[in-house]
Amino acid sequence: MKKLVLSTLLVLQAVFVFAQQSPALKGKVIDAKSQKPLQNVVAALQSNNQSVLTDVDGNFVFQSLPSGAQVLVIKSTGYNQQNLMLEPSTGETIDLGTIVLEEDITSEQQLSLVTITENDLGDDNSGSESTSGLLQATRDAYQQAAAFNWGQSRFRIRGLDNEYGVTMINGIVMNKLYDGRPQWSNWGGLNDATRNQEFTMGSAPSDYNFGSALGSQEINTRASFYRPGSRISMSGTNTNYSWRTMGTYASGMDKNGLAYVISASRRWAQEGYFEGTDYAANSVFASIEKKFNDNHSINLTAIYAQNSRGKSSPNTKEVNDLMGVKYNSYWGWQDGKKRNSRDKDIEEPMVMLSHYWKLSEKTTLNTNVAFQTGTIGNSRLDFQLGNNPDPTYYKNLPSYFSNLGGYTQDQLTQIGGTFRANSQIDWNAMYIANQNSAFPGRSVYVLYEDRTDDNLFNANSILNSNLSDHIVLNAGVNVRKLRSHNHQNLLDLMGGDYFLDIDPFYSGNAGQSDLNNPNREIGENQTYGYNYLLHALTMDGFTQFKFTYDKVDFYLAQNFSRTEYQREGLYQNGIYADNSYGKGNSITFENFGFKGGLTYKLNGRNYFDFNGLYQTKAPSLRNSFSNARLNNVITPDLQSERISSADASYIIRAPKLKARLTGFYAKIQDATEISFFYGEGIGSDDGGDEDTFVSEIVTGIEKQNMGLELGLEYQITSTIKAIAAASYGQYIYSDNAKLKTNDDALAAAGLNSLTDFGTVYIKNYHQAGMPQTAASFGLEYRDPNFWWVGANVNYLANSYVDFANILRTDNFSIDSATGDNYAGATPETVRAILKQEKFDAFTLVNLTGGKSWRISKANRNTVGFFASVNNLFDLQYKTGGFEQSRKATFPDLQADQLNGTPSFGAKYFYGYGRTFFVNFYINF
Repeated sequence: MKKLVLSTLLVLQAVFVFAQQSPALKGKVIDAKSQKPLQNVVAALQSNNQSVLTDVDGNFVFQSLPSGAQVLVIKSTGYNQQNLMLEPSTGETIDLGTIVLEEDITSEQQLSLVTITENDLGDDNSGSESTSGLLQATRDAYQQAAAFNWGQSRFRIRGLDNEYGVTMINGIVMNKLYDGRPQWSNWGGLNDATRNQEFTMGSAPSDYNFGSALGSQEINTRASFYRPGSRISMSGTNTNYSWRTMGTYASGMDKNGLAYVISASRRWAQEGYFEGTDYAANSVFASIEKKFNDNHSINLTAIYAQNSRGKSSPNTKEVNDLMGVKYNSYWGWQDGKKRNSRDKDIEEPMVMLSHYWKLSEKTTLNTNVAFQTGTIGNSRLDFQLGNNPDPTYYKNLPSYFSNLGGYTQDQLTQIGGTFRANSQIDWNAMYIANQNSAFPGRSVYVLYEDRTDDNLFNANSILNSNLSDHIVLNAGVNVRKLRSHNHQNLLDLMGGDYFLDIDPFYSGNAGQSDLNNPNREIGENQTYGYNYLLHALTMDGFTQFKFTYDKVDFYLAQNFSRTEYQREGLYQNGIYADNSYGKGNSITFENFGFKGGLTYKLNGRNYFDFNGLYQTKAPSLRNSFSNARLNNVITPDLQSERISSADASYIIRAPKLKARLTGFYAKIQDATEISFFYGEGIGSDDGGDEDTFVSEIVTGIEKQNMGLELGLEYQITSTIKAIAAASYGQYIYSDNAKLKTNDDALAAAGLNSLTDFGTVYIKNYHQAGMPQTAASFGLEYRDPNFWWVGANVNYLANSYVDFANILRTDNFSIDSATGDNYAGATPETVRAILKQEKFDAFTLVNLTGGKSWRISKANRNTVGFFASVNNLFDLQYKTGGFEQSRKATFPDLQADQLNGTPSFGAKYFYGYGRTFFVNFYINF
């Protein structure tokens, strides 16, 4: 009897264990060409977002399946996604057998065409770049169009600057504390090494960070996640560089638990698309992972990306009419070579140490520590006791003489000819001037750089836990500490022996850059002009709960952050002697955010999705000090930004049709912007014509962005696919703001340097620098023999010039001396002269194609190429521009425009004309 009972219990136990371990779904994934198993391929159920990874043998297993028809997605970077329809039966295991993934040859296009165009590179001294296209370089039809087809026109997703998105490497936030934007050049040229990416759209949930209104991008450099093998590629183009070579090797995880990846590239051009834009960039990447056991792994990542490029100038219509849109005033001939006076040099290497800890089968903890150091420099010419070396200086142009009056058309034509003959910087003349200086050895002209030397420490921990079959917890904490040294560094004395560290526009102590060391004689590679430190410390944390059920998924997330800024002056400036040297007051912001959303699954193919967010955000370090170069003054009326956003989508995910229609809304309140310029009629009480250099402080800015997005892919046949995308937005300033200026000349005279201009009337003006309407339609043919061609047509419209704020204040139309309107400054004439310029709509046609060959049946060795032509018909179009603030009153601006060619008209950026990209590669 005892034996029978014991035997029965053993049988029941075996049956129970078998029932527990019997999978509901399994399969194996292999490479189509090499027939080898693929590790770390994602297998995901669309209905509930449940996912697993393939193991080293390519196998994946689901222990349970939701009821009803399911769509299983098999996807991996560099391969075409597979969508499989499932009809599970209760209690039965579905064995899919071997699933073959084919190489996605269009991903080669994406890896190579994600290049930052000249017009998308920020030419201010912030050190960051304003490209938003890279953030959305993913496979969604709409996002793909935004990145690769509309990006050349500076299109922005939802009209949002990328400071409202979060870019991460291994969970470490890459957005600069200075201006909130990522510095793409820090990993530029490492396309292969940064191809493992995860994206979220808008305020949708991310496993790594709370995010913001634009979305998030996570780049994973864990060595074991790279597909083993080697890759070499060579590219040629006529955009911002001419040639690129790149090589990458990934070892895969060996039996000792070791994996490593190395990658390197070089990009260069003697001259890019625009005149005088030289380019040189070298990038190196290394990642090594040691797996100690099933629960612990450590990964070390090192990235070095050095980049140097010559900038191109924005120009007025007058200059473009004289010289053409490729004209660049920043360069000149020297010793038979083109030398650009405005180079941007970036060299900020970083190292990251990551620890992956599997606390249990359901919980992981990822801790990362990173350190980044290096320099960003933006060069330009400086001069004392000499003429302005800028060939486009307004007194060199026909418009200046035309506005003076008394010149005939023949004389103006002759002046235009003189400008064309002297349209570039005269380096030789500056060297001669230095040699013949009135003060022997003292340079009249020098080349310097606005330089930033940063040391940034960054650490975080990210927890992921499956609390139950339906609830997932994501949580994280992050700490960043920055020491930023900002100074003016002298690069080239240009034949002289020294340069005097004074401001020649002021006399006495006011002209001294540093009262502690007056009248210093500066040599090369020495600091002068301004010299200060910025300190920043931020701490933030978030929690996020994701709930998954048969019909509804939803999430709730919250975050809290604390930000502290402080300026420390290293010079005692002569104008601000009492508030420039030493540490100033620190400023602290405490911020919070909440977001949530849900997905309603109508069935396995149709979904409704909603996301909403409210958060407060500390102002950037850049906008927290009104004149950081010279004093410790904190920006007046400074507040945290308030951000609200919401979007609602209808989504179709069928085997042949993928579509998404989204309505979105975002509002940003209490934003701050600081800019610097020379103006007339704003520096004194009598409204005179004297020039004054001011910092303009605009606070209380309110922006409203709303619109619709459409992305659609339809597989017409097994080889032909149609792709369509559209965006219609209205991006405006939804209320007026407040404007103050800080005038150094007033401070030098012992007066209050801060002038309150009151309201700046910008309500219902359009946000500038991007198309607010875009549409794309394309066809793509993929042959089973691994070649493909594609073409798309893109329409872009409703882009506006960036307006000058100071012109939208009462100061523009009201004479401060009398309190009355200037003569002729009626509401109608003021409205007409201040009407925001709208750029012409344009249509771009792009062609792409490629082919790959398998060169060895025994392994995955392949060779291939692809080519593209953008803007096939060589269309000329504006990508942006800005009004100049020089003529700040109605009579001055009216007089400047009187003859139809203003001396201080808007300056414009132009897109590339017809460009090509050709890439050859080999995988082995």
